[in-house]
Amino acid sequence: MSQEKPLPPGVILQRDGETLAVRVTPPSGNLSGDALEKMADLVRIYDVPAVKLTSGQRIGFYGISRDKVHALCEAMPFRTGGHYVQACPGTHWCRFGKQDAMGLAEKLEKEFGSAQTPAKIKFGISGCTFCCAESRIRDIGLIGSPKGWRMFVGGNSGMKPRIGDELARNLSTRQAIELCRKFIDLYTKTAPAKQRTARFVEKMGIEAIKENLGIPLL
Repeated sequence: MSQEKPLPPGVILQRDGETLAVRVTPPSGNLSGDALEKMADLVRIYDVPAVKLTSGQRIGFYGISRDKVHALCEAMPFRTGGHYVQACPGTHWCRFGKQDAMGLAEKLEKEFGSAQTPAKIKFGISGCTFCCAESRIRDIGLIGSPKGWRMFVGGNSGMKPRIGDELARNLSTRQAIELCRKFIDLYTKTAPAKQRTARFVEKMGIEAIKENLGIPLL
């Protein structure tokens, strides 16, 4: 007897216990006309009952049957599943932007979007202190200032909300990416499976994390 093919990443069983939702991840929510047309075609081809924007700048396709889900995911112009990187317009468009949020988000997406970690990681990249990308309640948040990036870790907006702890400030874009890499490496090597960064940071403590990463204590 043949085994049923595993569901693609980012696919979730729905309330009715039969149909599925597919979460598609455009990098930092950026969409081109071609991508929009492609997804509109897929909605019609696969008779998708509902499409909705998610809170994390992703697109949810709802009510998909199991016999259609693999073909739909394979035809998507963007990946499904994995981590997501949420970003504001930053200095690309916003007059308040202090740092290039979209540029940093693009680099983080390429390096960490499909990284293997104990649990999912949500990035929030805000170009200024208005924090439109919800950086303080993300697993890893970066906030732009005139002197560089401030980095926060261990934020969460779920059933047990938590404001992230500040890990470092006045980082260049290169330093911010490197510190993200170091934190994710520490988290991956230390945290048990399925433990989100909020609980990891609570348990280990921000001071111990800074010491492990070689960050001077203030």
